[in-house]
Amino acid sequence: MKPILGIRQFLALLFLVLAIVPFVANPYIIYVCNSILLYIILATGLNILVGYAGQFALANAAMFGIGAYGTALLQVRLGVPYFAAAPTGAVLAMLIGTLIALPALRLSGIYLALATLAFAMFSQWVLLHWNSVTYGGGGFPVPHLNLSPIPVGPDLGIYYLSWLVTIALVVVAWWISRSRIGRSFIAIRDSEVAAQCLGISLWRYKTLAFAISGFYAGVAGALYAPMLGYISPEGFDLIQMIIQKSMIVVGGMGSVVGSVIGATVMVVVLEGLRAFKATQEIVFGAILIVFVIFCPRGIATLLRRLPGWDEPVSSFDSARYRVEAPSPVAAAQPVREKP
Repeated sequence: MKPILGIRQFLALLFLVLAIVPFVANPYIIYVCNSILLYIILATGLNILVGYAGQFALANAAMFGIGAYGTALLQVRLGVPYFAAAPTGAVLAMLIGTLIALPALRLSGIYLALATLAFAMFSQWVLLHWNSVTYGGGGFPVPHLNLSPIPVGPDLGIYYLSWLVTIALVVVAWWISRSRIGRSFIAIRDSEVAAQCLGISLWRYKTLAFAISGFYAGVAGALYAPMLGYISPEGFDLIQMIIQKSMIVVGGMGSVVGSVIGATVMVVVLEGLRAFKATQEIVFGAILIVFVIFCPRGIATLLRRLPGWDEPVSSFDSARYRVEAPSPVAAAQPVREKP
């Protein structure tokens, strides 16, 4: 039986629903949907680095913060217009993300995770204590987006700007996953030695993976600053990194549509958990444990069983590619030559 929706139809329907939300919803629902759009960008960029390229890094929240602070400080300190400050903040996050790729050339696994975690903690310390530049732990207000002479308020303006940018970046990630770049990422993830034997440059493609992920996080940060209207270091701490990692685990590692699904599900879950207050972290942890036990490869892997949802994901399809070893009895039988 054919499915009602395939991957492309699902993504088109989701973004269509998000496009009409401001016309039928209250400001709180609009804020939640705007958060979904930003986390789709974050999860997609992180999945390119972790799910496709196999680089277990923990600095995405820091890149998110650098993009947000870079955009906001250019506006507040230097009076740079938003549409000039936002690309600058995103490129700054991309450049710093590229520099983080240098230890990735010699480190892998838990050692790379610890190195990038140390950078994330250092970035958090800088945001908290460099008062003369970042305004310290108290944060600072950010100017609202001004789209004049277009007659659109700042809230709707940043919402539809986030909508357009999210669609563009999801399409780019979809193209990357099916291009030579994506295949090179997967080869490096599966075996660096084999990738080198195939002529794939580890230095080039690891650096590219970190740069792409940093750019995605920087773009999300550049959109986050005017959406919230106020930024502080608390929004880019270790909890933020855990949330982003949870999105790609729940949605599906190495899957663009999994990033979209994971971000949407986790934002809705986190908003629903606000009612639990003191037990919010416990309930959140319990939900993650349930997913890890009963759906360890993510929602996208479950959807692969449906026709039209055959997007390649990071988990190796052993049922499709497994080579059966001969049984001991069959191996003992003499080989009969053809006449």
